[in-house]
Amino acid sequence: MLQNCHLMSSWVPKLERLLEVVSEGAHEDFRCFISAEPPPMASMINMPESLMQSCIKVANEAPSDVQSNLIRAWDNFSPDIFESCNKPGQMKACLFSLCWFHAIVSGRRRFGQQGW
Repeated sequence: MLQNCHLMSSWVPKLERLLEVVSEGAHEDFRCFISAEPPPMASMINMPESLMQSCIKVANEAPSDVQSNLIRAWDNFSPDIFESCNKPGQMKACLFSLCWFHAIVSGRRRFGQQGW
């Protein structure tokens, strides 16, 4: 498992060649998991095209609407957090406000500069 390969763009072509060599004699169940972020601009390239074509790509994108963003943010907190707190009502209100703010900001991000 190789993570954050977009940070080593000079090394990725060597990785591509290494994977080609290894795949010739590898077991049929061999898998190499690679994680990378997309380039900041569409015209930039951070992963070789042949490597991208031979891979299964999975994208984890934020939900597009405020309600889904809110639910996703709220699900990050377990009920144990509220039980261990001295003032669970105030804690829930603060966390809900934080989740609401996060949902609004996440929703506005997809509009780029116009979102602000």
